[in-house]
Order: sequence, then structure tokens, then C-alpha cells
Amino acid sequence: MMPLTFATPGEETLIRHIGGKPEVKKHLENLGFVVGAGVTVINTIGGNVIVNIKDSRVAVSREMAQKIMVG
Repeated sequence: MMPLTFATPGEETLIRHIGGKPEVKKHLENLGFVVGAGVTVINTIGGNVIVNIKDSRVAVSREMAQKIMVG
């Protein structure tokens, strides 16, 4: 397992664990970041990580991306 920030751009990986405070977890869950979901990093711009998840393109901050473990 590794943080989402270390995922290879263009390669789909599965979410294994989401850390952080309950409100952070809930926010990420509302965006589609749930354990078992596939996520693909598109790009990293200005500290934000842009990903494709559930047919949507979403940008999350580097701090939030560090809490999303993939593998």
C-alpha cells in the first residue's frame, strides 16, 4: 500500500484504506473515494492531485491524497 500521491499517472489502482478524521473521511466518501473503488491519477498540478474516479474527474489537495492509501 502507498499514498495516492505516489501512484503512477495513467495507471488505475484500487483504494485500500482512507485515513484521517471522520469529517475528512466523509468528505472523501461523498466525492466517491471509498474502499474498493478504482482510481486513476491524471496529473498533479500545484500540489493538487487530479484523478478519475467513478466516471468523474476530481481534484484533491496533496494533504487529502496522502490519506488515501492505494495498492
